[in-house]
Amino acid sequence: MNNENIVEIKNLEKSYEKGRIKALNGINLNIKEGEFVSIIGPSGSGKSTLLNMIGALDVANNGTINVAGYDLKKSKKLAEFRSKKIGFVFQLHNLIPNISVLENIEIPMFEGKLSGKDRKKRALELLDLVGLKDKAKMKPTKLSGGERQRIAIARALANNPPIILADEPTGSLDSKTSEKILNQMSKLHEEKNVTLIIVTHDMNVAKLAERTIEVLDGKILESKNSSSLDEYEKIEA
Repeated sequence: MNNENIVEIKNLEKSYEKGRIKALNGINLNIKEGEFVSIIGPSGSGKSTLLNMIGALDVANNGTINVAGYDLKKSKKLAEFRSKKIGFVFQLHNLIPNISVLENIEIPMFEGKLSGKDRKKRALELLDLVGLKDKAKMKPTKLSGGERQRIAIARALANNPPIILADEPTGSLDSKTSEKILNQMSKLHEEKNVTLIIVTHDMNVAKLAERTIEVLDGKILESKNSSSLDEYEKIEA
């Protein structure tokens, strides 16, 4: 981690239903390049909306949000931003069931300039990284939930993004498989200096991060070193 901010958010507001539902209500947040951050809070607190804003999956009503050099409120290159700067890992892995594992990982690379041969080579390297190179030709439906989530992590890394966004990445997995997935993500963070931002309701997941942001009613309630989370009870989502 260095001292440069890769995410800078000021007075960010987001509402739905013509302003009747306020999801974010004046968020101010900086995240440093290479930092591992967890975002916690109950259902409806705004934590997933905040993650979607950082990934340019939604547009703010007010405030400013700058991520990896892009002004996300003004930029007309949001597809380029998502392709080059962000890797997404969600609770539901969103793999395409009727194509191979290898082809699933290649999908994000089609927007780049790699040849078919180089895309395949890169995909195999990523499968090796998550320990599933032997599953390359299989369909996702033949894999376990944990294996599918590891494939999703490999796909998220396809274009070497500086930021990985994960929304409840272990929410549908058993505790043993969850531990493997989290160890995999922590290892990637440490070895590749990837900025890792995880939304979770699980304190065991949150404690792995260097810093935890607590969100409530669309506002940041507290930001603290994750080592101090022992005093918190598990938040229900």
